[in-house]
Amino acid sequence: MVNAADTSSLEDALKAKARELGFAAIGIAPATDDPTRAARLHEWLDAGHHGEMAWMADRADVRQGPQSMWADARSVIALGMSYAPDVDPLAPADAKISVYAQGRDYHDVVKKALKVLARWLVEREPEMQLKVFVDTAPVMEKPLGEAAGIGWQGKHTNLVSREHGNWLFLGAIYTTLELSADEPHTDRCGSCRACQDACPTDAFPAPYQLDARRCISYLTIEHKGPIPLEFREAIGNRIYGCDDCLAVCPWNKFADVSARAQKLAPREELIDPPLADLLALDDARFRAKFSGSPIKRVGRDRFVRNCLIAAGNSADAGLLPQVHALRDDPDAIVAEAADWAHARLTSSP
Repeated sequence: MVNAADTSSLEDALKAKARELGFAAIGIAPATDDPTRAARLHEWLDAGHHGEMAWMADRADVRQGPQSMWADARSVIALGMSYAPDVDPLAPADAKISVYAQGRDYHDVVKKALKVLARWLVEREPEMQLKVFVDTAPVMEKPLGEAAGIGWQGKHTNLVSREHGNWLFLGAIYTTLELSADEPHTDRCGSCRACQDACPTDAFPAPYQLDARRCISYLTIEHKGPIPLEFREAIGNRIYGCDDCLAVCPWNKFADVSARAQKLAPREELIDPPLADLLALDDARFRAKFSGSPIKRVGRDRFVRNCLIAAGNSADAGLLPQVHALRDDPDAIVAEAADWAHARLTSSP
């Protein structure tokens, strides 16, 4: 076990090793459950703001705090890996893919680095136990990041860092080690409401609250059915995710692209992909094109559905041949989106 005299040196070495592995931010928080965070989670779920994400509600009792998941946990090591873009996410493009999805799948990159850090820690403290998490477990990474001092949850509900803006992929290590906690981060949003005003679909019923059912990221990634008509025009040319609320955050001016993990660099062809090429993807070509990308998770049909919404908003009659061909697509949701896009393009002045 770590004694009090050795704790500080271990923590310093841990943070140095994390940065060596590509983590731009690291902090430590107690693993105790926070009743305030748990209450906010249940209020959000009770309002139905999670939409079709049933997995949020199914394990809400575990999600509400580290010790609700693992009673033996004593400390949480919260980590952030930068994916700061080197181009303006709001710059004009034929089709927009969210910055986070333009490179390799962050789940793989971050988890690999977390496992290396975990092995390093076990070598020094073989009697302790730990668990590593990246987004796929019932872990509330953003409030834990705030508790560990690496940032705060902004009014858009994402973690914001004074050094890295809101361009951080988050991971966590739960451990039975008793580590000294860092100071929680204070809220630095002030009176700013840039993220609230930037949202194309008015997905924020109030600051610090997100109704996922209105969020373009949710609609283009998590939502499996036809995209509701009321949101289609507002989606514009966003075919996977949306960066608007993130991109306008004033704290991004401090984000340094040199802090971005090398393995998270964007693929050039995904920064501004030609919409016509994406509409022509069948399942095999979709899988090949997005191998190793988080985009692969949504599947060809949902992705082409999104591309058809963008086509319908494009006023580009040159896309009509591809759109027309998809009106007979075997997937009914794709075919419906193609009918909508065809009607929009043929009625455009």
